[in-house]
Amino acid sequence: MICSVRQPSTALAASDLAKRRSPGLNPRLSLFRSESCSLNSNDDGRKSVVVSIRKPLYVSSVEKLGARRGEGFRVCKAYEADQPIDANPEARSAAAQKVKIGFYFATWWALNVVFNIYNKKVLNAFPYPWLTSTLSLATGSLMMLISWATRIAEAPKTDFDFWKALFPVAVAHTIGHVAATVSMSKVAVSFTHIIKSGEPAFSVLVSRFLLGETFPMPVYLSLVPIIGGCALAAVTELNFNMIGFMGAMISNLAFVFRNIFSKRGMKGKSVSGMNYYACLSIMSLLILTPFAIAVEGPQMWAAGWEKALSDIGPNIIWWVAAQSVFYHLYNQVSYMSLDEISPLTFSIGNTMKRISVIVSSIIIFHTPVQPVNILGAAIAVLGTFLYSQAKQ
Repeated sequence: MICSVRQPSTALAASDLAKRRSPGLNPRLSLFRSESCSLNSNDDGRKSVVVSIRKPLYVSSVEKLGARRGEGFRVCKAYEADQPIDANPEARSAAAQKVKIGFYFATWWALNVVFNIYNKKVLNAFPYPWLTSTLSLATGSLMMLISWATRIAEAPKTDFDFWKALFPVAVAHTIGHVAATVSMSKVAVSFTHIIKSGEPAFSVLVSRFLLGETFPMPVYLSLVPIIGGCALAAVTELNFNMIGFMGAMISNLAFVFRNIFSKRGMKGKSVSGMNYYACLSIMSLLILTPFAIAVEGPQMWAAGWEKALSDIGPNIIWWVAAQSVFYHLYNQVSYMSLDEISPLTFSIGNTMKRISVIVSSIIIFHTPVQPVNILGAAIAVLGTFLYSQAKQ
């Protein structure tokens, strides 16, 4: 097959074209879109096809159709260059992944802010953190059980070893969840989250002295602003309460052990982040329920509920429901994020989440703060960010 070009003119014999389709060369041979096509004869007796040119073409295949008067001929299949071609699928995939992670982060932060607002509203009107924590876990567990039963979500495939490895994680998660709720029932939401910004310091100290791990010097140096900022914020807190302070500190320690147990026990497990947190909620609910009954009990709950209804009205029901649902959703999205990003990126996202919670709670609840208190919070959050960078 011969292609000739007008302005400028060129020709390609079918045999030459077939050679260019050899494995060693680029399979996409550039020709041109034809406005007209005619069959001519060359001096040597070979047939040629004259093609006038307007748009570039790319040859996709060269096929031998058979013989005509004892002479074989080939047909070239081509497509126009102005048709959409995915020249860089890797870049498009990376861009889609960034959009997905950005959506996860935005959803995670928004859900967390909403949870903390409703959680504080409930605790102000109904100061029973053990029951509040139990209702959060119960609501999330019920939501996932219904999702599995109706096949909205695929149920995880688990075995005894899975639940055995999950048990210490669930114990630490239960302690951390209750301790944080107790803290928020006694102090401002912003103060609880400022203290919880010190979690990296607990992580490094526990890993160093209990597990024997060592870290680069920048990691240890990043603990100085974390500890100093938290201390400064605590000293200058106008509504300081020791139970609230200790609850936040215990929560930090418990979540560090939760992360350690999770890394050790879940290696090689093929459970998605969403289902993993659902299983964690179910086991934590089973652990927490008897302790909640023992510490507070139905009589205290009934009396407190009557008072909350008289003070707030039916809105307290909506607050409890919203607090419980949003608690499960924000944790579920955070675990789903872990499936898509590195622990470092997750740590940075967690730091930014605390900033959004601190600022929003101060605005919504009109929390009185002093400039020194704001400075301490800023130093602690900055230290957390530096810790994330040093761990890279």
